[in-house]
Amino acid sequence: MDIPLQPKNDLEYLLTELHAGEVEPEAFAQRLLKLQVFMPVKDEKHAIAGFQRSTQAEPLVLETEDGTPVLVLFSAPERAKVFMSDYPGYSGGLLTEFSWVLRRMAEDIGITLNPDLELGLDFDTDMVAMLLSLLPEENA
Repeated sequence: MDIPLQPKNDLEYLLTELHAGEVEPEAFAQRLLKLQVFMPVKDEKHAIAGFQRSTQAEPLVLETEDGTPVLVLFSAPERAKVFMSDYPGYSGGLLTEFSWVLRRMAEDIGITLNPDLELGLDFDTDMVAMLLSLLPEENA
């Protein structure tokens, strides 16, 4: 039996509101852009512990059944633990604003937020494009 996930941060409260139909999709999208997400990234293995040569994080991207790439994100690092146990080498991660992630994504990639969790949400490529359109100019 699944125990309902208790929200622990602003993003999880927002997801709870969305699933309960208490927030309009546009308001959800606007609020989401300002909230933090956890993005699992591939670990770098080096001879010097704690030293990272790369300046580019390699996030976990999976493919849907139709071959669409999907970026994996979580509402908090602790929400990633069970899912990420199936992906060795991705034990690191970045905690950053959702808008920061969107600005750095390639085109035609979907997003899965909290995969396999009750407070999860999938964004197809059209939804990601809509979210990108809501971003203010970076210089603004």
